[in-house]
Amino acid sequence: MIVTTTKGDMDDSFLEKREGSVDNDNEYTEWVEYHLEGELVHRSAHVTLKSGAIAKSNVGGF
Repeated sequence: MIVTTTKGDMDDSFLEKREGSVDNDNEYTEWVEYHLEGELVHRSAHVTLKSGAIAKSNVGGF
């Protein structure tokens, strides 16, 4: 599989794949990271908000 990385498109056979997740009252998040010689070159994440979770933002607020 070809992965888009900070070093350009690379075959995943050259990369170390790491996966993780977090599950709490507000969200379920899972991610995939690819590393090349110890350097993080790609990260993708998927976040699912659980029902009842309240989103709050202060973007542009004072």
